[in-house]
Amino acid sequence: MTPEALIDAYCAAWSEPDATARTAQLGAVLSDDARYTDPRTDVAGPEALSAHIEAVLSARPGSRVERTTAVDEHHGVARFGWRALDADGSILIEGIDVVELTANGSIARIVGFFGRLASS
Repeated sequence: MTPEALIDAYCAAWSEPDATARTAQLGAVLSDDARYTDPRTDVAGPEALSAHIEAVLSARPGSRVERTTAVDEHHGVARFGWRALDADGSILIEGIDVVELTANGSIARIVGFFGRLASS
């Protein structure tokens, strides 16, 4: 799977309301011990990330995440921009994720940042 396909499948999991389907989606693209970190949480494994997503979706039913930039990748590390949309399509938050890829083509780590980078 290409880095773009991995990342798009990961983003799609943030929109999946069914916990079983979401965990399976994450399991297909994350390594068993993959770590997800953002300013509000730090979890390891597809099941723990699925539970975190469940909490987010419970607070904002119908919300979804979409990739908003090209995937920039080198040496097994990628970055991309994303946004979370409310059920009505309004933007809830934007950010950037940095992804570490494994040698066998799965995601080993995701580090998320909220908001746009400030100018210096």
